Amino acid sequence: MSTAIVTGAAGGLGGRMAERLAEAGHELLLVDLDPGVEVVAAAQGARAVVADLTKAEGVAAVVEAAGGEVAVLVNNAGITRDARATKMEEGAFRAVIEINLVAAIRLTLALEDHFVDGAAVVNMSSRASLGNFGQANYSASKAGLVGFGRSLAQHWAPRVRVNAVAPSLVDTPMTQAMPPEVLDKLIAKIPAGRIGSPDDVAGVVAFLASEAASYITGQVIYVCGGRSVAP
Repeated sequence: MSTAIVTGAAGGLGGRMAERLAEAGHELLLVDLDPGVEVVAAAQGARAVVADLTKAEGVAAVVEAAGGEVAVLVNNAGITRDARATKMEEGAFRAVIEINLVAAIRLTLALEDHFVDGAAVVNMSSRASLGNFGQANYSASKAGLVGFGRSLAQHWAPRVRVNAVAPSLVDTPMTQAMPPEVLDKLIAKIPAGRIGSPDDVAGVVAFLASEAASYITGQVIYVCGGRSVAP
């Protein structure tokens, strides 16, 4: 049975993506800095690694746990540290870039020799890669994932496919914690007229990881209710 690795798997979105990959027949390896990932993994009969992917030893722990054959890698781990660009502290900028982008690059490259023929890497980007006020660090990190993935797609073809998924607002504990008036204003900008669900995103990830997407590489799929084309 092939292994599917999902980082940032302690959260609601990461957990749902893991469930969809398990339904497709993959053995799961769930990764997160949050020890809660062990609870998520236990509920799915999966393996878990508590690791800091910004550290070499964290990446090494995941590679060791993965073993010899990896069919899917979903780079989902990420954080936000929002502020106006001119007010943003350097530490906040560096933290987001290091976790959202650099850690994903390190883990992906470290797994190069473990990917099976036909393997799929899915980088979780964001509609924010097109630019968001107050999120210069986050937008830069998510745009970086797109560029990295497109370059790697060329380098690793045809053995490994590399794509990105770019959601907009998704109904997770993070968005549920927003003030209702702020959330309502953001939803009003989405042409589809609603917030996305974890299933909306997880379904696209599962598709890109499947044989049905075997001719798709180097692409970005926006799962944003049309927000990417709205004013």
